[in-house]
Amino acid sequence: MFIASGDVAPSFKGFTLIMPAVSVGNVGQLAVDLLISTLNMARVGHFHTDCLIPMAGNNPYATPAEEAAQLCTSAEVYSHRASKLAVLQIRTPIIQTKVRSFRKLMVSWIKSSGFLRSVLLSSSQAYHRDDQQLHGTPLRHLLTPSLQKEEAQRVEELGWREMERISAFPGISDSEQRLYIPGGGVTKALYTDCCTEDISMAVVLIFCSEGDNIPDAFALVNHLNDWLHLLEKPTQGSVQWRVPPSWRLLFGSGIPPLLF
Repeated sequence: MFIASGDVAPSFKGFTLIMPAVSVGNVGQLAVDLLISTLNMARVGHFHTDCLIPMAGNNPYATPAEEAAQLCTSAEVYSHRASKLAVLQIRTPIIQTKVRSFRKLMVSWIKSSGFLRSVLLSSSQAYHRDDQQLHGTPLRHLLTPSLQKEEAQRVEELGWREMERISAFPGISDSEQRLYIPGGGVTKALYTDCCTEDISMAVVLIFCSEGDNIPDAFALVNHLNDWLHLLEKPTQGSVQWRVPPSWRLLFGSGIPPLLF
């Protein structure tokens, strides 16, 4: 259930929703962090649900010290009204027995909120790629049929590659092809739900491996920006994304010098 931060629930009619899948390397979540931090998006609500592992912590985007004490939870919604952009950040894994309930919750909220389109940022295991996926860029996309009508030409102009279907029985028969996103968490199932419910959704994902996935997050968010133009791209160089203060602790506090 979505709970607004203020007395009046925000209107998302005509907005674009961006949300991450909890997937390999947490790349989608890191990319969403960059969006929220760079656009200085305001927190407008959170989700109260038993589908996610509960957590609470300090404000990960706080710049002044007084804002650091603000509480953050496992699923929060941020908004940038000037860009008609809403972002859902998910900070904890989905409970295994609640995946179907979580998907229903997301589909219901997207439909009732009147979003113009939704974007799911995700990732997939690089070592599971087949031969055709080893060539070229590691970035892929998927569009639901309803969004395909509006954006197919645009993504073709950008030179984006669609996520390939692979053989269901490799080495035996290539007659049956399937969508396979290993390490993608809820990505495939949520995309399928949105196809069934006639929701305009795009999946933007990257092949990667676990480790330092900050470069993957930058690659993913730059790829998204080429399509949505969330930030103006300079004539030389790339967009200057603002890293949130919480990233200082991604790999702990460092090795104590007294060990040496």
